[in-house]
Order: sequence, then C-alpha cells, then structure tokens
Amino acid sequence: MDLSKLTIAKARRALDLKEYSALELTDAYLKNIAARDPEIHAYLEVWEKQAREEAKAADETIAQGQAKALTGIPLAIKDNILIEGRIASSASKILENYVASYDATVIAKLKGSRAVFLGRTNMDEFAMGSSTENSAFGPTKNPIDTSRIPGGSSGGSAAAVAGAMAAAALGSDTGGSIRQPAAHTGLVGLKPTYGAVSRFGLMAMGSSLDQVGPLTKIVEDARILFEAIRGYDGNDSTSLPDSKGEAKKPRSIGVPRKFLESGVDKDLLDVFERTLESLRANGYEVKDIEMPTLPYGLAVYYIVMPAEASTNLARFDGIRYGLSIPAGSIGEVYARTRGQGFGPEVRRRILVGTFVLSAGYADAYYRKARAVRAAITDEFARAFTETDIIAVPTTPAPAFKFGEKTADPLAMYAEDIFSVPVNLAGVPAISVPCGSVAREGKDLPVGFQVIAPHGGEERLFSIGEDIEKTRH
Repeated sequence: MDLSKLTIAKARRALDLKEYSALELTDAYLKNIAARDPEIHAYLEVWEKQAREEAKAADETIAQGQAKALTGIPLAIKDNILIEGRIASSASKILENYVASYDATVIAKLKGSRAVFLGRTNMDEFAMGSSTENSAFGPTKNPIDTSRIPGGSSGGSAAAVAGAMAAAALGSDTGGSIRQPAAHTGLVGLKPTYGAVSRFGLMAMGSSLDQVGPLTKIVEDARILFEAIRGYDGNDSTSLPDSKGEAKKPRSIGVPRKFLESGVDKDLLDVFERTLESLRANGYEVKDIEMPTLPYGLAVYYIVMPAEASTNLARFDGIRYGLSIPAGSIGEVYARTRGQGFGPEVRRRILVGTFVLSAGYADAYYRKARAVRAAITDEFARAFTETDIIAVPTTPAPAFKFGEKTADPLAMYAEDIFSVPVNLAGVPAISVPCGSVAREGKDLPVGFQVIAPHGGEERLFSIGEDIEKTRH
C-alpha cells in the first residue's frame, strides 16, 4: 500500500475486498509516524495500543459485513476535540494534563463508524494562530518543505495527512484554520456551514465562528468525512436541523476582483486565474462581482474573535481544572496560573478582547464590528442571488518560513484575509489544491477557495472535483 497516495475511498475498497486488514493498515501508518514524525512533529501524542485495538474491532465489523464508510480508516484528531479518557490540551500548558471526561459529538459519530484514532495533533495554542508556531509544545513542520510552516491553527492535522501519517484528519476552522493549512500542504480542507457539524466537545475559541471539518487528500474523502460527522445535535445550541442543501450543479462563478487586490503574490494569482480559465473551458460562467465590504472582514474578525476568546478562556482560572499555581490569595492564583499557563499569543488576544468589550470602548469597537459583520453576511446573501458560488484564493501567499512573521502579528493576521469573511457569514467554503508556485527551488502548493451559500456543501464538492480534474 502506498500511503502517500492512499485515500479513504481507496482504503475502503481494499478493506472490503480483504486486500489487507484494518490492523495492517493501522500498523502501516504507525510505522510511518515513527519514521517521519520526529522531524515533522505533527502529533502531540500517538495512541498505538488503542489504535490497534480499534483496528481489530473494525476488522470484526468488516468480517460481519457491517462496515460503514469510515470503518477501519485511521484518522488524526486535532488536540482541541475531546475524546473520553484521553488528554486534550489544546496545545497549551494550562491544559497539559487535562483528561477529557466525555466524547465530542463528532468523536461519538466516528466511534459509531468504527474509525481508528491514531493520535492527537499539534496546533496553535487554543487555535490562535496561522502557522502552528504558537503551540506550547513546539512547532510543526510542513512535510513539503520542512523549513516552512504548515499553516494553522490545524497545522498538525494537515501535516499528518500531507506526510502520509493519517488517511485523513479533523481540524477546526475559526477564521481559516482548516482551509489555510490545507492550501499550504496541498490538501483539501472543508469549513462546513456554521451549525452543520456539532461543536459539542470542541474547545471554544470564538463560539460564533468555530466549526469542525475535514482535512483530506481529495474532495471525495472530504465528502465522506463530512457526511459522517454532520447532523443536528441537541447538546449544541447552535446546531442546525439536519437537512441537505440543494444538490444542483453550480454553473456560475463570481469573482470579487477588487478584493483580490489585497496583496496577493503575482504568481499565486496567475495560478488562480489559470484555474478559472480551465473552469470556464469546462462550461462554467465566470463573472466579476462587487463585494465592497469584504476587505473589512479582517478588521472585524480580529475584534469579534478576541472578544469571544477572552470570554471563553475565562474558565481557565486554575480553580476548576487544568494547571493551578498556588498563591496567597485567589486573585494571585488566577494571575499566576494564567500568566504561566497561557502563551504570548493567547495573552495578546485575551487582552485585545477584554479591551474591545470594556466600558467606554465596546461601542467604538465591538458593536461597530458586529454591525459590519451583519453587512458582510448580507453582502454574501446578495451575491448568491447573482452567482452560484464565489471564488477567491485561499491565501495571499504560499507557506512562509519559520519566524518570518512572528515578530509582526499584523502580518501574520493578514494571512487570513481571504478566509475570515466566510466564518463571519457562517457560509461553507472549501480549499482545493490548484497548482504550485516556486520558492527557493521548491514547488509550494496553493489553494483555490470556493464559497457557497448556507447548506451548499454539495455545490462545493461538485466544483471541487472539477477543480481536481484541471490539475491532470
């Protein structure tokens, strides 16, 4: 078996035909992890014993003729998704030894499918970052060029799949944290409609923005994994009724041209334009559309997200769970625990969020940002009355080198310019590899991002498969 080319769909066929067992497949991935991960550092913890037990159980299910799409498929799980009885640290010292007391809904669904869990993957601490350099346990490297970042915050999940150390992985996307690492590592990354996948058991960063989704090698795999984890959940107050959107084939592609003037590398833009031309040749109508509010998305996101994060992270106080630094007063316990437990980026965002919510500033910043967010949401709704889908690059540049942007937080935040409007509006989007650009003798992958209206995942899968064909 060639793990570098193995997809969920191919593995499913091979397992059902008894070409190899789930245990043999799991062992192959574990062997590859042992060989490659000391350099890549995609995983924070590998569950060898449990993975083999899960694989044996999957083999029994297959033998009984009761296999589902993900039975026996080895997956990697981002470290902010809870699995009962296993550590979930969100790559933070403050939760370094926290053991989850229940399963996230997405995990319960995957367990019901008899999927195999290989381990928990590295990430930016509490999902705050675009490079996986903010992990308290060290950065993850891009398997395509180990001098470069894999993207973030789901960089560990992306590196695990791109490095053939998992068949697929789950990540979370608050402002592009699935799509951006997918683009940087040559993968498919899906950010579902907000509410289509339960957030129960996902550690909250920005509650109105977070969404769990798949990182896979091909679009077909993203559909398989999405179908397995989607659905209404009474434990999640933001969960949507489980109804599939219309499956009509998209024919028109809207391109907000003025938005593309936001500092995209020229060669990356050339790859994007060539992909558009290929889609046009395939029968799609490509037209320019006006979305003048989109450029404000980045500023809005970096007000709304820190505000929500500062509220969500208030629970990590050294009293209820996680790290606790003893001190003479309860105020000192809070201060010492949070000071030592949180990394610099998390502290920065908590401070920004607390500031924009504070008396005297909430009107000037937070409430104004919410108003512009509503305008962006309305703008997407209007755009989808004149076009089936919207296309933009996933990122403004390919994967950058370690340390290149750490001294300039604003430059790091600008990496998210094309992805954050999607989360603000709650609509689904997918990043599909569309080619590469050369940097210092390396061909670095770039992503083509397609955005659909609420519930429009089938549109994304349909055009995503057409984009894949343009690369062959």
